[in-house]
Amino acid sequence: MRGRKKRSKYKMISQPVPNVPWQERPENLTGAPVWRYNENPIIGRNPVKGVARIFNSAVMPYEDGFIGVFRGEQTNGIPYIYLGRSKDAIHWNFDENKINFVDEEGKPFMPRYAYDPRLVKVEDTYYIIWCQDFYGAAIGIAKTTDFKTFTRIENPFLPFNRNAVLFPRKINGNFVLLSRPSDSGHTPFGDIFVSESPDMKHWGVHRYVMGTIKGDESAWQSTKIGAGCIPIETEEGWLVIYHGVINTCNGFVYRMGCALLDLEQPWKVLKRTKNYILAPHEIYECMGDVPNVVFPCAALTDAETGRIAIYYGCADTVTGLAFTTVNELMESMESM
Repeated sequence: MRGRKKRSKYKMISQPVPNVPWQERPENLTGAPVWRYNENPIIGRNPVKGVARIFNSAVMPYEDGFIGVFRGEQTNGIPYIYLGRSKDAIHWNFDENKINFVDEEGKPFMPRYAYDPRLVKVEDTYYIIWCQDFYGAAIGIAKTTDFKTFTRIENPFLPFNRNAVLFPRKINGNFVLLSRPSDSGHTPFGDIFVSESPDMKHWGVHRYVMGTIKGDESAWQSTKIGAGCIPIETEEGWLVIYHGVINTCNGFVYRMGCALLDLEQPWKVLKRTKNYILAPHEIYECMGDVPNVVFPCAALTDAETGRIAIYYGCADTVTGLAFTTVNELMESMESM
């Protein structure tokens, strides 16, 4: 599973994670920068009592293993966030009860529903960001230092907004957040913006980052795009793995791409993929509650080897794992 380690041409700026899940590229796979774990899906149907599906979820290293926040679609059809732990980041044990969020006074403060969480550590605090209802689709945020108490923070923006992703460190002294303004339905449009905050409560300095590509130049991302994994810091810039959508005669198709943003001015796009890096192909990606979806939400990285393990939702039904390297992703992009 772990394989032989190789040095990376490009350097990620992060702590080494020598136990990051890994499989070498299949010998018969050519021309593809990302390849799937051969035992996908890693989380199947009915993984927890009362939960029918887990997908579109986020994980990260924690203590001597890994921890994650998971979109659990309950058997009543309402999504909430569940906590999970793992020794190898493949086999997961989930808490039976959903995360109980509280306010600053420790009183219960639960969202009506919560889905598509991301997870990141900034300085000494872990932040969970998700989509919720706030008179329409809106962004929810909570913080924790011990994964026992989860304190909600004020919503950063008015509705409607989705796909919020917090950078793993402050830039020029401020927290920085990517998001995708939307509507309250199955948004048929969407570009990525970036915002700043000195305290995680007051947000401003909103700037456009990148949008869809119309026409035949890159049709797979012609309807809408949204940030996926927490940005990966490299010596060249912030590596962002995102989803792109095309509207077809059979509905939306979600694929995966990546872009490189400037380290100090992350609204400046340096490079971007014109060709997708992963698309629905396997049966668990093409068949499910929402067919033809690969939706990235997290990436584990090992700076020593350049290895990247991507966690993604499959057809809004199960969770998949895919592999790549910083070299592969850097060389899949074109200068803008």
